Amino acid sequence: MNDAKKMLLKLRALYLFTGLAGGLFNPYLTTLLVHQGMSAGQVGMMMSLGTLLSIIVQPFWGYMVDRYRQTKLVLVCSIGMPAVLAYFYNVQIFALLVIVYTTSIIFSVTQSPIADSYAVTAAREGRTSYGTIRSLGSLGTALGGYAGGLYLSYFHITQLWLPFFIFSAAGVAMVLTLSNKSDSYRTTVSLTEGFKQMLSNRNFLWFLVACFFVNQTLTAYNSFFVLSFQEAGGSFSMVGFALLLASMTNVPSMLLTAKIIAKLGRERTLVIAAFAYALRWAVQWLFPYPPVMIGIQALHGLSFGLFYVAAVEYVASVSGKEMQATGQSVFNMVFVGLGGIIGNLLNGFLYNAGGAQLMYLACTVSAIMGLLLLHGVNKRSCSLPGH
Repeated sequence: MNDAKKMLLKLRALYLFTGLAGGLFNPYLTTLLVHQGMSAGQVGMMMSLGTLLSIIVQPFWGYMVDRYRQTKLVLVCSIGMPAVLAYFYNVQIFALLVIVYTTSIIFSVTQSPIADSYAVTAAREGRTSYGTIRSLGSLGTALGGYAGGLYLSYFHITQLWLPFFIFSAAGVAMVLTLSNKSDSYRTTVSLTEGFKQMLSNRNFLWFLVACFFVNQTLTAYNSFFVLSFQEAGGSFSMVGFALLLASMTNVPSMLLTAKIIAKLGRERTLVIAAFAYALRWAVQWLFPYPPVMIGIQALHGLSFGLFYVAAVEYVASVSGKEMQATGQSVFNMVFVGLGGIIGNLLNGFLYNAGGAQLMYLACTVSAIMGLLLLHGVNKRSCSLPGH
């Protein structure tokens, strides 16, 4: 086995282990915090502030990696620090819980963009696709969520830190075995200049705006699907199946994305994924019945899975070697950060004002707006010389 294949194998193991850790721990963190004496309102406020903090610190992490090429060190900290701190969620002191969560966010927020920048480079060197690496993360998340439910049926929720720590430690071990080759190149571009270069690319700027309109709708699934499903008459057992179905569809979608991109191009692939988002919300708006709401989750892979992989590869193509990590950080800042904050606030307001149907209608409109913007990005890209 050559070095490139060994690197790919290690990265796939890294994504699997971190996916297992996150899938097992993150869905139950709110429940754990409430159990420790925090109110749902306090948890929501803390998590919103955490998301805002992630927007602020993310570009600086990316710049530090691009500037000083400490990819392995940053990845180790981003995985290891939250794992070590997770034990202290068991302490029933409000101030300490806030400090633990905030510190974990500061470190963990960089994990995805830095790992993605590493994986995109490794995939190119190994003559494969980023999706074949990232799909292991989705598989781990799906299995982790199911395993977390089983674990909590035998152990108390305050013991959830232990399997999270074990899988995170396995992820750290994988990072330590990765090559240092990518750490040999340093950028001479300052953070301010790097931002100017990237945001002066009008196509990239419109791409970010489109990503915001598309991904803010995903909070309708992440934050409000369980509520809307129960409102429609669904049970908890059916919810679990729907969530598992959605996560599992990411795996084949991400594996096939490279072939779709090779045939259609990144921009057209993004347009198709945005259409899948719009269709997904439109069906739940028009047909609010549990069996339909379960079945339509099969579009999660075609919407989120396809969109995310194509978007990461698009960012990698426009960022250049010097700004890979910074480019992925800016993308995550908009896609996950701003989209998450605005999406939760907006969809929460719409849900309270008009129920799930108003929320899904608004999500359909927002996804269509993102689709139209991406269509414009595609047209402008096609008009560029050599495209």
